[in-house]
Amino acid sequence: MGFECVSRTHPGLKRKVNEDSILVRTERGLWVVADGMGGHEAGDVASAKVVEALSMIPPHSRVDDFVTDAVGALKNVNHELIQLARSDHVAKTIGSTVVGIAISGGEFGCFWAGDSRAYRVREGEIAQLSRDHSLVQDLMDAGMLAPAEAETHPNANVITRAVGASEELRVDTSGGDTKPGDLFLLASDGLTRVVDDDLIYEELIGNEPERAADRLLETVLARGAPDNVSIIIIRVT
Repeated sequence: MGFECVSRTHPGLKRKVNEDSILVRTERGLWVVADGMGGHEAGDVASAKVVEALSMIPPHSRVDDFVTDAVGALKNVNHELIQLARSDHVAKTIGSTVVGIAISGGEFGCFWAGDSRAYRVREGEIAQLSRDHSLVQDLMDAGMLAPAEAETHPNANVITRAVGASEELRVDTSGGDTKPGDLFLLASDGLTRVVDDDLIYEELIGNEPERAADRLLETVLARGAPDNVSIIIIRVT
């Protein structure tokens, strides 16, 4: 089993600094998007530390071992970021969302904290592998908010979980089998808050990964790109 991977990251049109960081370790079967928390100090530092820690994970023959190592690394970074925030004696948060995919032995493992997302396209269908850790997602799960209202909700940017946000980090995981032809997408909310799932699916299914990544980024920029945007597309071959 092999992989084809393309990635893009861009500061967008409103931000001076790109607080996103990406990790592409195709030879190991590991890919990550980390989004430094907007509005907080040193978001770029936080996302860089997340990616640096995950880059040290060795390859594994069992995907469960990959995910276990990833969760452990993220918890260590969580502690480090909290200590870093406290070191200046100022009440602040240095944090980052994270979403990653590890593939080994014909299986994938997805891990995440925050609202950066993972998708899989298989046999004409797109499925979101992650579930947003956000206020609007919690409201939708409780039946208090319709999906159509989520994007325009005044607290649409409020996340409920991130690396560095609280003393105890909970990382959610999902997994399943992989087979040739599967497409995986990892993205920060700079993409998913501007481009809906239907258009993401159309671009992934209708283009080679390189072209799909370019077209998705072009669409975000054409729509004003209010945030940093990062995209990783992996095709299983």
